[in-house]
Amino acid sequence: MLSINFAKAFDSDAWRRVRDGARATLPQWCALCVADAGGALLCDACAAALPVLPQACPVCALPAAGAVPCGACLAHAPPFAATIAAFAYAFPADRLLQELKYGGRLALADWAGSALGGVVERALAARQPPERPDCVVALPLGRGRQRQRGFNQAQEIAVRVAGGVGLPTLRALTRTAETAPQSDLSWSGRAANIRGAFAAGPGVRGLRIAVVDDVMTTGATLAEAARTLLRGGAQRVECWVVARTLREGGA
Repeated sequence: MLSINFAKAFDSDAWRRVRDGARATLPQWCALCVADAGGALLCDACAAALPVLPQACPVCALPAAGAVPCGACLAHAPPFAATIAAFAYAFPADRLLQELKYGGRLALADWAGSALGGVVERALAARQPPERPDCVVALPLGRGRQRQRGFNQAQEIAVRVAGGVGLPTLRALTRTAETAPQSDLSWSGRAANIRGAFAAGPGVRGLRIAVVDDVMTTGATLAEAARTLLRGGAQRVECWVVARTLREGGA
């Protein structure tokens, strides 16, 4: 497992050029099926099998006919204004994200960042300037969990997405409480578990912020992060996630 400082040493433009050059010249094996993947992390067949989201609510990214705001968001609007998700949280995207988060396979952050960045770029191109974010903020981990894991997968994804769409990253959100893992809790218990777990920095006032995480399940964690940033003076908060869980019982 890479330490945080060691991981940072490999997050430079020079290192990325070396890495990309090596991928282009050396044989690459698919991260899922170990077939020849050329210079990519996934072979063409596995990339084509990734679970594309159906038409979705633009606020919460759950399925909604016509891609219009769903009834739940109209009745009880969440604190975030929009959600952009690249995939449904299902095989094989779920396996790749689990390998990144729990297996320490940091190369998969390149795949995740590229996939999410492409969807974000298309979404932003269709928006007017007032609806475009000013910066990207990674959802933070608690100190204990980050020390154990060695990195924050949301931060790894965020820097790649931000670089791809030409936005700065801002460390504007901190975790103030070590909470139980959300995956260990029922859906109804997640909002209470995460309440009050974040603090916003002084630099968020007036900003339009995109918060990045790997997976949105109930949306409780991202809602609390958005609520915290808005209380800190942010003008608008939206969520960018690699995958969205579509039904209760997901990870």
